[in-house]
Amino acid sequence: MHLLFLCLVSICFVNISTGADWCYQSQVSCNRSCVGPDEWNGVTGSCEGRAQSPINIVTRKALLDERLTRFTFTGYQDVFNSLVQNTGHSVQVGLPHSPRISGGLLETSYKAIELHLHWGKNGGPGSEHTIDGEQYPMEMHIVHMKQNYNSLAEALQDPAGFAVLGFFYETSPSVNKKYEPIIRSLEKIKQPGSNTSLSDLSLDSLIPAQENLTVYYRYQGSLTTPGCSEVVVWTMFQQPIPLSVEQLSAFSELQFSNGEPMIGTFRPVQPLNSRTVYRSGSSVVLASSLVLVTSLMVSIGL
Repeated sequence: MHLLFLCLVSICFVNISTGADWCYQSQVSCNRSCVGPDEWNGVTGSCEGRAQSPINIVTRKALLDERLTRFTFTGYQDVFNSLVQNTGHSVQVGLPHSPRISGGLLETSYKAIELHLHWGKNGGPGSEHTIDGEQYPMEMHIVHMKQNYNSLAEALQDPAGFAVLGFFYETSPSVNKKYEPIIRSLEKIKQPGSNTSLSDLSLDSLIPAQENLTVYYRYQGSLTTPGCSEVVVWTMFQQPIPLSVEQLSAFSELQFSNGEPMIGTFRPVQPLNSRTVYRSGSSVVLASSLVLVTSLMVSIGL
């Protein structure tokens, strides 16, 4: 048994020096020469840095930071036309630079670049970040870079060059009609490299109502795909976005470059090392308010 296992390991070994493409763990097999997450450091050394993403957020260890106030979302309500693309690794939607974010202890305003998603299989676990070990069905990243930069290359030289807003998804018994344009577009981009147009889209329509975005977690991390550059200010919102099982499963109908179903498109969580995860003050405020109300009700005999 042990000899057979060793033989299988040697047969499946990928020679990274041959220029094999990076891939997710769901794609790793003896029939395909691709480099899975455990070997991404062979694609680029940055992937073994000490400030990598995603991470598991342990809520009881997250430190309260009262400076983590509400975000200001500028242009998120504006309607735009764009392309949605099967990149071979994910679904990506190009964004105009007019939507911007500020506040939330960001050091400056950041402009939108693109959004993309990570998912599991047919609505099963598939988020990149986890909360207290729980993996959600899907996760969206809205990527922004500092407003004064004119290129990605510039932002990649800055440890805080990018601000990524992360949103979890949860399974809902009903269809989220706001997502139907994107869900319908997936039928047209099953093949890697294919794209189709999206019209009358707004970022506000894809995220929870802004009044529900006061509770979030913040940490310093990296891009979650090679080259894994440690240049990201991460914000993970607590409020999930509801999608039906059918809507979530539609993403699993896409294909990787080898024709297999595009499933399991997430990097495993990385060590936190010496970093600290912070949480916004809103949850504490809400809890304190609840205690106050309860005390008042008791005092007046309700």
